[in-house]
Amino acid sequence: QVQLVESGGGLVQAGGSLRLSCAASGRTFSFNVMGWFRRAPGKEREFVTAISWNGGRTDYADSVKGRFTISRADAKNTVYLQMDSLKPEDTAVYYCVARNFGAPTTNWGGYDYWGQGTQVTVSL
Repeated sequence: QVQLVESGGGLVQAGGSLRLSCAASGRTFSFNVMGWFRRAPGKEREFVTAISWNGGRTDYADSVKGRFTISRADAKNTVYLQMDSLKPEDTAVYYCVARNFGAPTTNWGGYDYWGQGTQVTVSL
């Protein structure tokens, strides 16, 4: 059974950085796409970023472009999210996602696996 497990969340001051990790277990070959979504308190879940196999394509939400960087280690079936210049509005639960086939998509339902989430809180 495939599981995605996120780590690295926490509390940080505005302007600071955090690095999230997501490790997949129960799988011997790489996902075609891995990515991140987030849900802020009282808001809809939204796409953050995604990366294709071997890092050939990366997509970012406009709200995080230039501040967040996604990367992956296919040999480890792991995806990372480096978050810099964090803002209070980045406060959310961040979810790792993975897709077996196709290109990165901003649609939550377009992924095949979802993690349980990790909390990121950015204070003033």
